[in-house]
Amino acid sequence: MAPWGVSAQETAPDPSRNPRRTRVVEVVEGVRDSVVNISATQDVRMRRPSMFGMYFDEVFVYPQTTAGSGFVIHEDGYIVTNDHVVARSADHKVRFASGKEFAARVIASDAAHDLAILKIDPDSRLKPLKLGRSDDVMVGEDVIAIGNPFGLENTVTRGVVSAVRRRVEFSPDLIYDDLIQTDASINPGNSGGPLFNILGELIGINTAIRPEAENVGFAIPVDHLRRLLPDILDITHLSQVAFGMRVQGDRAEVTSIETDSPADKAGMRLGDVIVQVDGTTIGRDVDFYIAMLEHKVGDTVAMVYRRDGKDDKADITLTAVPTLDTGAIAWEKLGLRLEALSPKVARRVGLQQDLGLVITEIDPRGPARRSALQPSDLLVNLGRYRAFPVESVGTILQGVGRDDPVDVTVFRYYDDGTVERIRQRLYAR
Repeated sequence: MAPWGVSAQETAPDPSRNPRRTRVVEVVEGVRDSVVNISATQDVRMRRPSMFGMYFDEVFVYPQTTAGSGFVIHEDGYIVTNDHVVARSADHKVRFASGKEFAARVIASDAAHDLAILKIDPDSRLKPLKLGRSDDVMVGEDVIAIGNPFGLENTVTRGVVSAVRRRVEFSPDLIYDDLIQTDASINPGNSGGPLFNILGELIGINTAIRPEAENVGFAIPVDHLRRLLPDILDITHLSQVAFGMRVQGDRAEVTSIETDSPADKAGMRLGDVIVQVDGTTIGRDVDFYIAMLEHKVGDTVAMVYRRDGKDDKADITLTAVPTLDTGAIAWEKLGLRLEALSPKVARRVGLQQDLGLVITEIDPRGPARRSALQPSDLLVNLGRYRAFPVESVGTILQGVGRDDPVDVTVFRYYDDGTVERIRQRLYAR
C-alpha cells in the first residue's frame, strides 16, 4: 500500500526514466560493440651466459604480449588503432565485448601520426563508430574513454577536456602536435581506443599519457584521422596501383584528379560525388578507399557518380605505377641500400615479413652518415608511409628534391630481445 497522500502510480519507478541511466550509460551501451581490445604477441629471445663462454650461452625464447585498444571504422572488418600498439609484433588478435576474437593483420600505418589500420575477417557485419568533429571541442566538456588498460577489457572512464591543441614532446624522436588533453583516466592499454563526447561521437584516439603525472592523458583529434585516411589507404602507395583520383568528406566528393591518369581518361571531374563502386554503396570517403583496397593492376572498376544532380557511370581500368629502380633511388637520395626482410630472419625476431626493409649499407658520404642509423636496422616508415614493398620506397622518394627533409623510422633489435624505435630526419641529396 502506498503512503497516505501518495498514489501507487507515483511510487512505482518508471524504468524508462531511471535516474541511474545517465547519458554516460547510454553512450557506453551504444558503442560497446564497436570498441575492441588488441593483443599483440612477439617472441623475445634472451641469452643466459654460460660458465664455459659465449659459444655455450643458452638462448631462451618466450612470448611477450602487449595490450592496446581500437575501434571499428568500417563494417567489413577494418579497425583503427595506434601504430605503436602493433608496429613491433607479428601476431595480432582483436577481441570484442561479446567475447568474439579474430586474427588481425596490419594493412596500413602512419608512424608519423601514430595511426594504423587493421583488417579482420568477421563472421557478420560490424558496427562502425560515428565520427564526430574535433574542431569544435570545448575545454571543460564531458568526455568518455573506453579501452583495455593493463589488460582490463572494456574499461570505461570519464572526465573533461582539459585543453586542446597541445604539443607534447616525450623524447626528441617522439613529438605529438595538436592533441586533445583530458583528465579521463588513460593508462597503458588504452592506446588506440576511442575518446567520445557526451553525444557518443568519436572525437579522438587515445594515444599517450604522462607517466609522471596523474589524470593527464592525450588523444589524437578525429579530424586528423579524417584528413589522413585517404593517404593511409591509398592503393598507389599500398599496392603500386595507379588510379589518379582522390575523394574526401562525408559525401565522397572528388577533390583531385591527376592528368592522364585512369580516372582522368575515364572522364571523372572535380566535384563528382561517388555513389557506388562495383555495386557497393559509397556513403563517405572511407567507404570509397576500402572498396578500392582489394583491386589490383588490370582490374576494371565500375563507378557510379553523381554530377549536377544526375547519376552516371564510368568504367575505370587500373594501371601499374611506372616501375622505378628503387635501389638506385634510395642510394641516390638517402645513401641507403635496402633489401627485403627474409622469412628466416622474420621468424627469428618474431616479425611480419612485410613490416619493412633491412638497411644493409650506409653511404659514408651520404645524408645518413651522421645519423643514428646503422646497417641491420629495419626501415619501417618514410614520413607517413610504410617502407614496404620495396617498390613503394621508389614511389615515395621519386618526388623528393635536393635538401628536402625525409623523416625515417627504424626498429633496432638487440640480442636480449629488446627493440628500440628510432626516428631521424635526413635531408635528401
